[in-house]
Amino acid sequence: MASAHGNTSGNQAFTSVVERTFALVYNFLYRLMLRPEDAAAATEETYLRAYVGQEKLPAIEDEARAWLLRIATHVAEQRLAEGAPQVTFRQLDETLRTEATRTDVVGALSTPERDSLLWELKQGCMTAVVNCLPVGEREAFVLGVVLGMPEEMAARTLGIKPAAFKVRLSRARQKVADYLAPRCEHVNPDNPCHCPSRLGVALSKGFIPPPGRREARLRPTAPFGRYGGEEPLRDVMAIYQSLPDPDPPENLLPGMLEKIRSGAWEAIRAAKR
Repeated sequence: MASAHGNTSGNQAFTSVVERTFALVYNFLYRLMLRPEDAAAATEETYLRAYVGQEKLPAIEDEARAWLLRIATHVAEQRLAEGAPQVTFRQLDETLRTEATRTDVVGALSTPERDSLLWELKQGCMTAVVNCLPVGEREAFVLGVVLGMPEEMAARTLGIKPAAFKVRLSRARQKVADYLAPRCEHVNPDNPCHCPSRLGVALSKGFIPPPGRREARLRPTAPFGRYGGEEPLRDVMAIYQSLPDPDPPENLLPGMLEKIRSGAWEAIRAAKR
């Protein structure tokens, strides 16, 4: 049995790993799942599994990140197979683009509320587009495009050969580009879908939460969709690379750290041995 000092030292080391990698793991899972609450639950399960098997945690930082993301892929795949919400390109169009503009919903919003919700709509829409992909292609897209992970490391993270990863990534990039290129204003300002005109519909259908339901993180001060006054990003992949990291629930990281420090996760680890 490990000594109390050993457990404390191990907990401190693992706590440090969680703090350094939390934003990455949550971002990855957020892009794979439609609902933030599902991403939060999957993030906690990922770290719990990692804690139970922490003797396998690589000492090299990049390898440790890849190892955690590998666990996260297994968690996400299991949850998606068990019936987590899925969406198709057709359903996304039906949700956001078939109904006329709902100006009644946004008329009472203040300018800060409106700007914040526009950021949330862009973030949510781009994530929903990724969620229309098959799971394997979705994982490759998030790793390769959103997170910018090198191909060989991304392939190891998914447990596949680099050639297979390249195929998945190529298919995913093509599908996302084919969907957004004729629709999205952020690709071409002449396209029919503009976030300001879709905001009321997105609110009325619950695609994004209403003001007051979530405290939005401060966004860049540049006008929405113009990236510091420049023209829209016509490269679809550049749009995904420009997205700010999603905001995790405020209590998610502190709650996990408290479970580590209190010994709650150590009890689970002991029970599995």
